[in-house]
Amino acid sequence: MLAILRNRTYRHLFAAQVIALLGTGLMTIALGLLAYDLAGADAGAVLGTALAIKMIAYVGVAPVAQAFTDRLPRRSLLVGLDLIRGSIALCLPFVTEIWQIYLLIFVLQAASAAFTPTFQATIPDILPDEDDYTRALSLSRLAYDLESLVSPMVAAALLSVISFHNLFAGTVVGFLTSALLVLSVHLPVPQAGPRRGVWDRTTRGIRIYLATPRLRGLLAINLAVAAAGSMVIVNTVVLVKAGFGLTESQVALALASFGAGSMIAALVLPRVLDRLSDRPVMIAGASLLVIGTVAGVEVNSYGALLALWLVLGFGYSVAQTPSGRLLRRSAHPEDRPAIFAAQFALSHACWLICYPMAGQLGATLGINWAFAVMAGTALVGVGLALRLWPKGDPADIPHSHPHLPDDHPHLITFGGYEKHHHPVVIDDLHERWPIK
Repeated sequence: MLAILRNRTYRHLFAAQVIALLGTGLMTIALGLLAYDLAGADAGAVLGTALAIKMIAYVGVAPVAQAFTDRLPRRSLLVGLDLIRGSIALCLPFVTEIWQIYLLIFVLQAASAAFTPTFQATIPDILPDEDDYTRALSLSRLAYDLESLVSPMVAAALLSVISFHNLFAGTVVGFLTSALLVLSVHLPVPQAGPRRGVWDRTTRGIRIYLATPRLRGLLAINLAVAAAGSMVIVNTVVLVKAGFGLTESQVALALASFGAGSMIAALVLPRVLDRLSDRPVMIAGASLLVIGTVAGVEVNSYGALLALWLVLGFGYSVAQTPSGRLLRRSAHPEDRPAIFAAQFALSHACWLICYPMAGQLGATLGINWAFAVMAGTALVGVGLALRLWPKGDPADIPHSHPHLPDDHPHLITFGGYEKHHHPVVIDDLHERWPIK
């Protein structure tokens, strides 16, 4: 897996991702402490609102931002967005009102909503080989999981010698270092597509996404992942502290168990995907989430919770890590930023639905009802995935155009053969090069 780090461009981008994630993790912890400093016992409500604002920014901003930035140089765009995020983090220690938190979080997450899909769409251009790209996806998953484990430990060590306000400085350093690493490499120039209007560019990624059967199946799997994942993220503290009467350190350990399961899956997935196609692997992962969430009803000890969270973490990673492969093969290079932005927005829309569901059900009906309803939601996602994502889904569609001249762009672009393959977006291809 680590062999792909020999690619200098990818190595620098991966380092930028890891450092920015660590900085973001420190900011998350500092933000919670800042909310408590300003709101006291109402800090939970403040953080819940901030989380909702984050999801709204992700869902609403990603497609619009991509439409307005699709022709900008990627390196300049990514560096500029990192500088914006660093500037916002620099302002957070000086916040004195709760509304200021909400405003700054919206601007920061709006910048992230533009940054992340562009960053993700760049990796397939750097690593055109699918095996290399699969390993990059697993490394990315590991980076996210390691951040969830390492950030709290780094924060705890720093808080022993500095105040929480200074943690925001770590976030600023993370974004600035990320910008420098991106600036140190040359990124591929995205292939320019035909000129389109703003509305067409804004909706194009979502229209391609919803018109592609495998991606409709991916959206259903996103729902299953969000349903099970929201139970872990929202209700771990309730289960550990209210249910078992334990402390914050046990809450952290439970979340670490979930992250450990995800890391194990990320390590084994490249070999599994060498042998199996994405559909059975992702549906198996989503099915494991359904089974695990149902089993949550029977959890009556902290040890059982740790084991269950380990299983759910494994299923979580198996269900969502290969999604980049589906996006990569479902769009032409010039449409990749739009399709990644659509995935970013639609997947976070699932979380925006499931976060409040898990929290409200747990608070009003009890944790067991929350487990049952969220398991049912995940089951609906798996059922829709089985229905919407055809079996034997081909990566490419073989076809021939014997009536085309040898110099037609259609044939030149895909290797000059009469019989050839290309991603399953044939209507879009013929829109660009009409067959006469």
